[in-house]
Order: sequence, then C-alpha cells, then structure tokens
Amino acid sequence: MFLKHSIQIAVFSAVAIIAGSLNAQQPRANRDDRLKEILKRYPKADTNGDGVLSREEAVTFNQKRLKRLDEQKKRNKPTTPSHANVQYGDHKQQAFDLWLAKSKEKGSLTPLCIYIHGGGFRGGDKGGIRKSIVERFLNEGISFASINYRLTNGGEFPYPIAMHDSARCLQLIRSRAAEWNIDSKKIVCYGGSAGAGISLWLAFNDDRADANSDDPVARQSTRILAAGTLGGQSTYDMRVFRKWFGVPDLPPHSALVDFYAMQESETVDTPRVVKLAEEASAITHLTRDDPPVYMSYNRPNSKVTIETNQSIWVHHPLLGLKLQEAMRKLNIECIVKAPDIEDDSYEDLYDFLIKKLTKKEG
Repeated sequence: MFLKHSIQIAVFSAVAIIAGSLNAQQPRANRDDRLKEILKRYPKADTNGDGVLSREEAVTFNQKRLKRLDEQKKRNKPTTPSHANVQYGDHKQQAFDLWLAKSKEKGSLTPLCIYIHGGGFRGGDKGGIRKSIVERFLNEGISFASINYRLTNGGEFPYPIAMHDSARCLQLIRSRAAEWNIDSKKIVCYGGSAGAGISLWLAFNDDRADANSDDPVARQSTRILAAGTLGGQSTYDMRVFRKWFGVPDLPPHSALVDFYAMQESETVDTPRVVKLAEEASAITHLTRDDPPVYMSYNRPNSKVTIETNQSIWVHHPLLGLKLQEAMRKLNIECIVKAPDIEDDSYEDLYDFLIKKLTKKEG
C-alpha cells in the first residue's frame, strides 16, 4: 500500500521537476543540468538511447506521464462521499469530504481517520486521496475525511493558517459527531509532506478548545488519538535542518519563503522567522502526554550534502529518526519505516492507524 503511494509521489515529483525546469528562457547550463538530473532518475525518458536527454524528449516524457497520471486518477477516484465539500470556514479551500462507514456493531459509533494532503503548503487538494485507501478504512468500520486548508498563495496565508484551518476542521467534525455517528474520542490524522507536518502539529500542540467560547465549534477539542506521516517533517526550522544533516550552508527550502511570508530583507536567521520556525515545528511541542506516531519514508537514510535536491532532504527519514529519538525518551511509541529501516510492528501506516482506532478500551 505505502509503496504504491510512494511511487505516486515520485511521479508527481518528476512532473514537477520537468515542468519547472525546462523553461526555454533559463540559462542553457541550468537546463542541461536539469535534463541530466531527469535522465539519471528516469533513463527511459531517453527514447533514442543516445545517452543524452533532449528538451524535446523530456517534454514528451512529461506529456506521457501526465496522461498516465490522469488515467490513474480516474481509476483511483474514490466513491462519492457521503458529504462532499462541507465548509468549515468562509474561504473556498476551507472544506472537506466525508465518507461515513457502517458500524461494525449495531448501535455503535464509528471511529474517524482524517487525511490531510501535501504540496508544500502551496498546492495539493483533498481530491487526491486514493479509492483503495478510503475503502480500506470503510471496510474496517472507520469513517474517513479528506480535508483542504488555505494554501500560502504567495504569502497571503502563511503559518499558522494551514495548521489552524485543519484544527478548526477537526473541531467542526467533532461538533457534528452525533449527527454523523462518529466517535469523537477516536479520531486520528495522517498526511503526506505538508499534511504530515500538520498532522504532527495537531498531535503535539496543546488542545485549542475554548470551553468559554460562545462558538460551539471552538469549544471542541483538537486532540487526536494518533498521527501518521508520509515523508513527514518534524521540524520546519532551517537551522535545525542544517544541524541534523550536518550541512551548515544547506540552501533554504523554497516553500519556506511563502510559509513564513518572508520579506526580501529577511533570512531564516531573522528573529521573526526564527520564532515562527520554532512554533511551526512539531518536535518543539512534544510532551509526555502526546499520542503515538507512525512515520513512513520512500527514500533511504542516505547522506545529505549541499548538492542534495530539496525534495529529497525535506522528505528524509532522518527527520523521523530525530523525532523517534525524542519520543522514546518520553516512552511514547514512534515507528519509523524506510527502505533501509525495518520495523515489523505493523503491516504499514494504515494498519497502525486502524489498530489505534479499533483497539478495545480497558
């Protein structure tokens, strides 16, 4: 299951690399370097087999990939949600889809799994969830939600908007739990990349419930039973990335500019940005009463250098291992799985979430 999801992420990454790197206006040296990178990752793109990837071959490769992705998306499109595009705010991106499961036991409430999409806080959509994943949870008597949140949009909606939106969505669902036959005490979250970071942020942050609020939604808890990640980040602090990878000059990830609404005069070491980075990083908020976590990665725990592509180091298993180290000190379960990191505690991420939701109390 995770392998298929990882392949899908890799394909999207390839498309992004090609689409964003073959601009004819770019210096030829830059285009040639990107073509070599694409060829190294995808040798089949070199259709004439001459060992050199031309721009035309790369564009053709991209078009075929896009066609396959479109066909795959149609095949994997989930069944119609029980409730589609439910709004939890005024912005069009403040919406979610909800699939309601049939209770395993007559008269019982259903647990809920919430999926939070990735995309560097700049892209992605709730519609990207695969049919087989939704059905896997529904077959276990677990309801499923896929949510959107406001994207950074060039710095218009920076941190903590995405986190607060996701928390508000969780609260809205809890406020209507009785209507939807959902067990409000049995809710987990998981996501890929940015959605992984949001899931961890929800897992480790203090409860945002305001018992004295006039708003019934705001009175609901934001705590969850467990969190899962696909290529997840336990920090969004470039100073920490550089320290963990041992690369003092590692270039900042491009998504951080909009995520922190950075001005031209600001750097990752600017006090305002540093403060936001610390607050945005899930590991900053870890305490002994936090829930268990499962972190999956599709790349090995390899060495990072100043030359490493940002899409690789930002989804690196070391980010999971660092969180695992911190959580184990607090005796909290944290599973990290990667091609070169084995752990047979659970079949996969989804098995972990299902077991946490279906575990008998007491």
